[in-house]
Amino acid sequence: VFAIYDTIDAREVLKASIRDPDPCVVLENEMMYGSKVKVPESWFDESTITLAQIGKARLLKSGSDLTIVTHARMCAFALEAAAILEKEDGVSVEVINNRCLRPMDRSAIVNSVKKTHRLLYVEEGWPQCGIAAEVCATIMESEAFDYLDAPVERVCGIDVPMPYCPNLEEMVLPSTASIVAAARRTLKGRKSSLA
Repeated sequence: VFAIYDTIDAREVLKASIRDPDPCVVLENEMMYGSKVKVPESWFDESTITLAQIGKARLLKSGSDLTIVTHARMCAFALEAAAILEKEDGVSVEVINNRCLRPMDRSAIVNSVKKTHRLLYVEEGWPQCGIAAEVCATIMESEAFDYLDAPVERVCGIDVPMPYCPNLEEMVLPSTASIVAAARRTLKGRKSSLA
């Protein structure tokens, strides 16, 4: 099961899914249909095409103070939050696009947490029984637990039926501001590597 964030995901994931002999599900977020994205010229060059590895996450930004893992549309919010945290708080944030939800790249998340000692997972789904809950359980059951300097934080959609009205949708879904607030909670008492 893949969740697409950008044009790179779309190209790499769709090509990998077509070539894979097993059934693949590619999820796209309808809220991104009206979005404008930059497509580099290299995107149209067949020789530059790589395939997504099934079961592998994609590193969007390297960092050392906090790991933010997310998927699909929330990657944009996580990158915006990382930029704010870096500028305002001197925090080095690692952002991982968990674009393959099943099988999930547990080792990428575990290794990142062992490096940064903090984890924040962002998803639009409800907190109960979601991908974030699975990632929290993975960290608790792995050697990464011993590396944590703060509890794992989750930023999820509010556990209510999804409203149809756009301004109400914004109230129940994660935002850049809610990601920054959760990151600051988990970063309390840490010394920045950028300071």
